[in-house]
Amino acid sequence: MNGNHEPPLQLDADTMRRMGYAVIDRMVEWQTSIRDRPVWDGAGRDEMERVIAPHPPAIGAGAEGFDALLDHLLHDIVPRGARTDHPRFFAFVPGNATWPSVLGDLIATGTNVFQGTWLASAGVSQMEMRVIEWFRDWLGLPHATGGLLVSGGSAANLTALACARQLRYHGHSDAARIYTSSETHSSIARAARILGFRDDQLRVIDVDREERIDMSALERAVTHDRAAGLDPFLVVANGGTTSTGSVDPIRDLSTYCSAQNMWLHVDAAYGGFAVLTERGRALLDGIENADSVTLDPHKWLYQPFEVGCLLVRDAKLLRQAFHVMADYLRDTIIEESSDAPVNFSEHGIQLTRYARTIKIWLSLNYFGVDAFRDTIDYTIDLAAAAEMMVRENDALELVTPARLGIVCFRRRVPVGTDSDTLNEKLVRRLMESGTAMVSSTRVQGQYAIRMCVLTYRSSLADVRYVIDWIAGAEPARASSSAAQR
Repeated sequence: MNGNHEPPLQLDADTMRRMGYAVIDRMVEWQTSIRDRPVWDGAGRDEMERVIAPHPPAIGAGAEGFDALLDHLLHDIVPRGARTDHPRFFAFVPGNATWPSVLGDLIATGTNVFQGTWLASAGVSQMEMRVIEWFRDWLGLPHATGGLLVSGGSAANLTALACARQLRYHGHSDAARIYTSSETHSSIARAARILGFRDDQLRVIDVDREERIDMSALERAVTHDRAAGLDPFLVVANGGTTSTGSVDPIRDLSTYCSAQNMWLHVDAAYGGFAVLTERGRALLDGIENADSVTLDPHKWLYQPFEVGCLLVRDAKLLRQAFHVMADYLRDTIIEESSDAPVNFSEHGIQLTRYARTIKIWLSLNYFGVDAFRDTIDYTIDLAAAAEMMVRENDALELVTPARLGIVCFRRRVPVGTDSDTLNEKLVRRLMESGTAMVSSTRVQGQYAIRMCVLTYRSSLADVRYVIDWIAGAEPARASSSAAQR
């Protein structure tokens, strides 16, 4: 080795600027030309295998070839799929990030702060503590509440179950029983499986006609399990189900769980931020009594993927559940007190964490809370308008009313026609047209077209387009994607 080594991965400032400006220009074009692009432009595995080279080059494209790399990436690869931020993307749960939050993610990755410990990230760790406090106050949870940002609702649910189990059993218990409704998100069952719970330790409770957990059925199941010598220890309430937006009776559940010495976890990944509105606050009544709550800022707080949040009623419980001190981390030790800094790595699963909080802090400070509150109200209004359009159209049948931005319906069919097959074809044909996208679910065992209105760019005309298309389309006819675009 000699002292004149030039790092091959280091770029000069001018090159970095040119590349950065090129990326920002492409991203602005991407954001501002959404309506010029198809909502869906999928591809098969064979096609994408041909598009993406099987091996990286030994000698790269360098600065001279960077624009060509961007062209290939943003023309041939990234667009192949669904545009979840498109104004007519009403499938699954849309993802529609604000521009300041996109820039916040750029800052987080560009500065590359290690946010596992306070020692390495005092500034952004305090920022995350502040953001957690904002969420706590919005939900009405007590001052002792703490939490952390994670990759999404699935990770938050896993962390919540792990925390509750560790505190109850200091390990595992074959007698433990978890109670969910049949409408609970699949991430709960997956979290239970990861944590080593057997399938029979997760009790699935029927729902009522509004897709809410049946309290009587829950009480019977808990009573039965206690009589059998088992230990009912946790109930999962839904703060907006993914299928229909239905909200469980959280206040009743909190009263029941408190009397039964059971942990109440509210999975509000979909609907939690609706508490910013009067309607959402009323629907989520009682969430302030939960032991833990899952939220997803990359849904109704309009942040880029990935960011979820777990709030726990007593912040100390997180550290009790996850604190493991290795010799190589002893320099990061923080003495516990009510106003002490936080090593977020001791509050969850990850040691290495990037600063997810920057994008939330930046976008909330740029727009202000009222802008997000008004947007949530606006999308709830659009879903309500969709419900009225369905009710007024003789070709359509309402399955569930608009709840937290979700409305379910289906096309009426002639006697003797397979309703499921016809409606499934309509969903597929709309997607293949590239003009809009909805998804499907089952409600009380019946196939339903599901429309989720979350995107802040969506308009009443976009909603009407989808309703009219489904009401008027001929599902038996073959469609040409290219002709529709």
